[in-house]
Amino acid sequence: MNNQKIDAKDINMILNKAISAIEDSQDAIFDIAENARRECKRLKEQLELVKIKIYAVIQEVEKMESIEKGCRKRLLDVSKDFSKFSEEDIRRAYEKANEIQIQLVIKRQEESDLIRQRTELEMRYKNSLDILKKAEDLISKIGVAMEFLNGNLANVTNTIEDIQSRAILGKQIIQAQEEERQRVARDIHDGPAQSLANLVIKAELCEKLIDIDRERSKEELRELRQFLREGIKEIRKIIYNLRPMSLDDLGFIPTVQRFVEGFQDETGIQTDFIILSQLTMEDSIKNLAVFRIIQEALNNARKHSQASQIKIKLEMSSKGLQLTIIDNGVGFDVEKIAFKQKEEGGFGLFSIRERVELLNGTFEIKSEPNKGTKIFVNIPDMK
Repeated sequence: MNNQKIDAKDINMILNKAISAIEDSQDAIFDIAENARRECKRLKEQLELVKIKIYAVIQEVEKMESIEKGCRKRLLDVSKDFSKFSEEDIRRAYEKANEIQIQLVIKRQEESDLIRQRTELEMRYKNSLDILKKAEDLISKIGVAMEFLNGNLANVTNTIEDIQSRAILGKQIIQAQEEERQRVARDIHDGPAQSLANLVIKAELCEKLIDIDRERSKEELRELRQFLREGIKEIRKIIYNLRPMSLDDLGFIPTVQRFVEGFQDETGIQTDFIILSQLTMEDSIKNLAVFRIIQEALNNARKHSQASQIKIKLEMSSKGLQLTIIDNGVGFDVEKIAFKQKEEGGFGLFSIRERVELLNGTFEIKSEPNKGTKIFVNIPDMK
């Protein structure tokens, strides 16, 4: 067996080659995603235009059907009374009815062709959306790998001896980053991205409708204005969730108090924030982590607990921080729920546990069906 020691330079070279290969793949996937995004936009524009044409043709068909009905009635009346109408009158009535029928057949065929075209565009648009989603998922995963691999490689020699423990820590960091990226991506996709896409479509639709149907164009403009308001609200919410600026401006305690007040106003759940003892935390990372723990616990309670009252107790000392969160909700079987969340990679209790463990803290949860839930967090050395 070859007992030659691993050269750190060789490891760096291998990693650099791996990074280069991943970067090349990333560029190719970026191109695929961008092309799919452009194709989706183009197909959506065509689809909206076809829908407008279908609407116009349907109106024309209905109008021509009414005219055709009148022509047939006129032809019937003329044909019945030869004493009152001449042969020329009959011939003109017949030609008019025949001409309208031909035009009606052509318009109905045009309507059928447009409907078929709309169906084909809808299928192509759905396929393009699927391709775009898969490409964006790959970009997200490659981004996490690149961020990890582009880290500090200068200390590779020092990591060889304890590679297993560092690999475990790296996995936790990557998982936490991926969950945060997925959350942000989901918030942006479901919020601002969707709103902006709707704004583009609404604007283009208004532009096309302004000469066709002014009342409908005004209605679309009113909806566009509402979409703008909702989009601005969603963007502000995402910015706050990414990094509450009040943590730097006001400090940890005022930020938590403001969040608790907002949570109570939004949900109607009576939420008490009780400070048993207070000590300034100078570590901004721990400030943010503890805030996220409180935020995640309250959001989890809002979604699942059906509680009417929540109490948050905070005790800070030179030895560490103790946080207790109690609700009077429906409770649950801790073993079943915790296991389920871990397997599904959810953001609930399993996410809180991971944040606490990354701070070298301890996490405990007590709950039973119909007996509420208690969460205990202990984070040492808050100096």
